[in-house]
Amino acid sequence: MQVILAKTAGFCYGVARAVRIAQDTAEKGGGAMLGSIVHNAHVIEELERSGMRQISSAQEAGRGERVLIRAHGESKETLDALTMRGADIVYATCPNVCRIQSLVTQAEQEGRKVVIIGEAHHPEVIGIAGWCTAPLIFEDAEKVRGYFETHPDRAGLPMILVAQTTCIRTVWESCVNFLKKECTNLKIHDTICSATQKRQSEAADIAARVDAMVIVGDRKSANTRHLTEICRERCSKVLQIETADELSPEFFSGCRTAGLTAGASTPASIIMEVLTTMTEEIKTMEGNESFEEMLEKSFKTLNTGDKVTCVVTAIGATEVQVDVGCKQAGYIPVSELSNDPDVKPEDVVKVGDEIEAYVVRVNDVEGYATLSKKRLDAVKLWEDIESAVENKTVLEGIVTEENKGGIVVSVKGVRVFVPASQSGLPKDSDLSQLLKQKVQLRITEVNRARRRVVGSIKSVTNEARQAAQAAVWAEIEVGKHYDGVVKSMTSYGVFVDIGGVDGMVHISELSWSRIKHPSEIVAIGDHLDVYVISFDAEKRKISLGVKDKTQNPWDVFMATYHVGDVANVRIVKLMTFGAFAEVVPGVDGLIHISQIADRRIDKPSDVLSEGQMVDAKITAIDEEKKKISLSIRALLAPAAEEAAEETAEEAPAAAEEAAPTEE
Repeated sequence: MQVILAKTAGFCYGVARAVRIAQDTAEKGGGAMLGSIVHNAHVIEELERSGMRQISSAQEAGRGERVLIRAHGESKETLDALTMRGADIVYATCPNVCRIQSLVTQAEQEGRKVVIIGEAHHPEVIGIAGWCTAPLIFEDAEKVRGYFETHPDRAGLPMILVAQTTCIRTVWESCVNFLKKECTNLKIHDTICSATQKRQSEAADIAARVDAMVIVGDRKSANTRHLTEICRERCSKVLQIETADELSPEFFSGCRTAGLTAGASTPASIIMEVLTTMTEEIKTMEGNESFEEMLEKSFKTLNTGDKVTCVVTAIGATEVQVDVGCKQAGYIPVSELSNDPDVKPEDVVKVGDEIEAYVVRVNDVEGYATLSKKRLDAVKLWEDIESAVENKTVLEGIVTEENKGGIVVSVKGVRVFVPASQSGLPKDSDLSQLLKQKVQLRITEVNRARRRVVGSIKSVTNEARQAAQAAVWAEIEVGKHYDGVVKSMTSYGVFVDIGGVDGMVHISELSWSRIKHPSEIVAIGDHLDVYVISFDAEKRKISLGVKDKTQNPWDVFMATYHVGDVANVRIVKLMTFGAFAEVVPGVDGLIHISQIADRRIDKPSDVLSEGQMVDAKITAIDEEKKKISLSIRALLAPAAEEAAEETAEEAPAAAEEAAPTEE
């Protein structure tokens, strides 16, 4: 006789997690279980023997008592009642159920009506319904259709559709197909547990190929009942049992093939007992191999210390569920996922990812295995670190601390010491400026036994700078623009980094306006749009400019002012023969000493001061020499205008003779 065993039989992730949390709670002094933590009387009895008591309502909990919330979850009202009683709440709710509760809560806040496809009297559905107001609950598409035929006005309401995690896939799909056509504002969330779907799909496949099918599970369990319904649609001989005592040899009479699966709340110990009983009556025809022998093969595929490849099936707040391809349900605690204590699980893995991990612990009795990704990652990382020395590989890390003589860089959790001389900073620089910075480095020394790793940032930055310099000199040309960074400053200009090469911007090329020091308009670290004025590749010198040649200040002045106009000017320089005033940025005019006041003055500083704003009349413009004559006196009294005209021609000449380099 051929026997087909379902790989997915037994505890699912959510149940295994809830039982494990209950066992941990019992070890810490016990407490109360609100309702059946899972739908299996044998599991509940075992937990009660270990120190957990069962209560049916929040009111039965003692003041300050530790209360365990079952895998099916509870309503918000119940949780609030426990909080009011000061209960120490321990959440064992399946992460998939928590997600549904969150979805319906958010949907109600958005003004949507909640529609649940599931069993109205099931604890999970009751709990979900307790997170929203008066949801619509339907068991199948026929009831959905009947409701909307009698309430056609509801079809236009904004709605959200969710499913009980153990809902039969075909039932869900038929409901979805109807509501898609009927409702005009519907959000659909397929919340059927992936483990449930896989279990149902496998059960259906096996049932279609065998003469008899056995389903093991508590009769209160919805997922066990659904497995039975699915199998009966495909196999004429189906038996649902809770224990091995319900088996009889006559059931297998005349069968050439048999199948076996179990509900998500069925512990491995009961499945073992059932198959042991079956072994006494049924032997396979190939090698006389028994059910028990095949079960042993399926249960002993994992051992502590094994390296396994698994697929992520669900992500929770405290752990990640994985499919290890055997009977045990695998999970990775967040603490074993990454070396980063603050990391979020969804930032490390995604559902569907294939990852490798170490087996930390195997619990064959309860059917789950604890895995660690970070331990395997650590081993691989050390191997990568060692090979990085030989291959001179560039690695990336975060500077985490400064200590005597250098800094420490974390490279995927491995501490790498970088001496100050290899930090890439000038000698005696403040190394703390590198803290929390992402850096690239090469590994120069590894001692795995002492867990000592030494690296160099300087070797990477020097190589990168040399490559950048070569690229700049290979492509540089007059007029080419660069995004430069101000590196240093002098009284005569600034040095700007244009990508590994420094160029000089003379103070006269920084601005059209007259400035005394570059710090008036730029600071170290500023980004400047610079262009190449000239360069000498042999001497490695570059002259840069910043002033926009298309915005010539003289052209701006000529387009704005004419002789006779009055301008508000700024005094920029006092001379013995007069004062220079800025008319527009980059263009100065001369106010001759005779045109500063309507009286005789000994020197310009008797009346004016640098930086002062005054009104002045434009009395003459020399376009060829780009010189401007201004007069304050012409605005003080009508009589001064004649004097302004008499000195209009001699003022530029005097300015040119006294200060031929001024503009």
